[in-house]
Amino acid sequence: MLQDYLTYLRAVKGASERTIEAYNNDLSRYENYCNNHAIELNNASSFQVQSFIADLSAESMAASSVNRHLSSIRGFYRWMNRFKLREDNPCSSLRNIRMPVKLPSVLWENEMADFAALPDTAGILWPLRDKALIMAMYSAGLRISEVVSLSMADISPSLEEAKITGKGGKQRYVFFSDDTKEAIIDYLPQRSARLKMSGTDEKKGALFVNRKGKPISIPGVRWIISSYAKRSGLGKNIHPHALRHSFATHLVNSGCDVRMVQEMLGHSSISTTQRYTHVNLDKLKKVFAKAGRNNGRKN
Repeated sequence: MLQDYLTYLRAVKGASERTIEAYNNDLSRYENYCNNHAIELNNASSFQVQSFIADLSAESMAASSVNRHLSSIRGFYRWMNRFKLREDNPCSSLRNIRMPVKLPSVLWENEMADFAALPDTAGILWPLRDKALIMAMYSAGLRISEVVSLSMADISPSLEEAKITGKGGKQRYVFFSDDTKEAIIDYLPQRSARLKMSGTDEKKGALFVNRKGKPISIPGVRWIISSYAKRSGLGKNIHPHALRHSFATHLVNSGCDVRMVQEMLGHSSISTTQRYTHVNLDKLKKVFAKAGRNNGRKN
């Protein structure tokens, strides 16, 4: 039954392989719990699902992970309802665990500028590619999965915009800054040389490639960002998604409408985007607190 559900997610809902893997891990753990407690998976009660969630919490699992498990189980039983495999949903009365408000890690404008300039001076990895990669991820607010799947066929001839396929196959257009465009132009000749070596069509191949001319991987991007983060001296948790967080935060700070930011990020829910307004408020609080300390010293 679980495999049928995962097949449905892949074939009908267009879920990515990473999403399928996450659902499979969560539901397999739930299935093992049911087997160990003599619970029939397809007929589990609300209390039994709640007991499983309580066990996860008792193991000190993060609230976000517990809620993800509940979401996976909820989706499974919703699928059973839809196809008349079960009349009720045992998760209908269950609510997510309250999560502490966690502000995303961001780089402020001057910090982002310094980080983007690192490939020019660090003398590591592949400077022209790395600068274009960092600039593209930041200036367009790209997810790591989106930047690795970005091909030249998705980018306009002017290199000013690109068509992105995000979560759930949802498409949107993003725009590159002038600095990003220049960085990509500087990198393209080296990319062309690598693609010729691998026999890949330059016009259709991935924008960002490794030294063998193959599309750069998600672990590859993480390693690149991590390598520069260690040399940045910024003392912050800099990861690929932090560049996307920074993009959104800077837009909100500059007065951009939250719904417009939602469209640019490809968020399906406005609530996901609204957390960046909290980042803005958090910075303001720090500014006021610092001003208060300074006034106190003057007095």
